[in-house]
Amino acid sequence: MNSIVCIKQVPDTESIIRIDSEGTGIVEEGLQYVANPYDEYAVEEALRLREKFGEGKVTVVSVGPQRVEETIRYVFAMGADEGILIRDAEPQKRDSFSVAQCLAEVIKDKDYNVIFCGKQAVDDDSAQVGAMLAELLDIPQATVVSKLEVADDKKAAVAHREIEGGEEIIEIQLPGVITAQKGLNEPRFTSLRGIKMAMSKTIEIREINVPEAKMKVMSLERPPERPPGRILEGEDADVIGELVQALRNEAKVIP
Repeated sequence: MNSIVCIKQVPDTESIIRIDSEGTGIVEEGLQYVANPYDEYAVEEALRLREKFGEGKVTVVSVGPQRVEETIRYVFAMGADEGILIRDAEPQKRDSFSVAQCLAEVIKDKDYNVIFCGKQAVDDDSAQVGAMLAELLDIPQATVVSKLEVADDKKAAVAHREIEGGEEIIEIQLPGVITAQKGLNEPRFTSLRGIKMAMSKTIEIREINVPEAKMKVMSLERPPERPPGRILEGEDADVIGELVQALRNEAKVIP
């Protein structure tokens, strides 16, 4: 079972994000970067399919600067077999469509049964690359997948999708694109042996003309500061009434 997993390196959610002097990007100096959490579910599912069928390989592909090699090696340590870095020195100037175009250009000639992506990246939350990639490659897709069952002949899969108010179950033909949702699996921890093996693996570097973005960031702003909380004092009955009125009229969180 040959799987391709598209991964993205994102700032650690515990990092302090600062807007740059131009107001259109972030200051990268001092940031810690990690694998996009949703992409780890995608990697884990690819590894499980390889184990289930007892053959095949897992190839990870990413677009970004040289530092992304660190994230690819982390995925190697999880168990991935091959890694490709589409080198882009200015990732902040790209949008979802230009990234999907890069991925499609590299993936189109690969031998694969399924392509996995995380449902979205936690830095921009666009949730677009997986769907765009499927369209560019002209293959089926299932997004926000929380359970996946691949047929023994590897020609089809049943995907359980999270939708508002319930679950949708669909069947798609393979090859296709699956975007992983939390709950699809529990990503494995890296082992010492896996980390050692990851350091010896070669990452293929691809240099391609990265298309210009269709979307331009005009400005970034920090969210407004939350107003301070208010402590209600008095007898329980009086406080409850005052609290209900505050939630209804001030916070407007109840009708």
